[in-house]
Amino acid sequence: MAAKGMGGPGGFDMNALLQQAQKMQQEMVAAQEALKDEEVEASAGGGMVKVKMSGDLKVTSVEIDPEVAADPDAAEILPELLQAAVNEAIRTAQELAASKMPDLPDMGGGPGIPGLPGQ
Repeated sequence: MAAKGMGGPGGFDMNALLQQAQKMQQEMVAAQEALKDEEVEASAGGGMVKVKMSGDLKVTSVEIDPEVAADPDAAEILPELLQAAVNEAIRTAQELAASKMPDLPDMGGGPGIPGLPGQ
């Protein structure tokens, strides 16, 4: 008995799996491209430092309150505020990316390799 396409035992269809993987890859690339146009903003120190970041994790701008920049005592806390704002922007951009990425389908493979029978 001849197998259908690249199908195998138990009705496993390798062509269908490859087509689904290719479609998922195209959706992922499209989502990643769209993220480049998205922007998130985060701040620290009650808005003394603001960071804007693109959805693909590139810092697009940093704003420091002029009063903080002019205060010699702020030199000690400014790096901490900047670090906090950047970290928050990264976290927010990652959450945005996760919300924009297509869901991976349940291919019925269980805990093993998705799509393989008996897994």
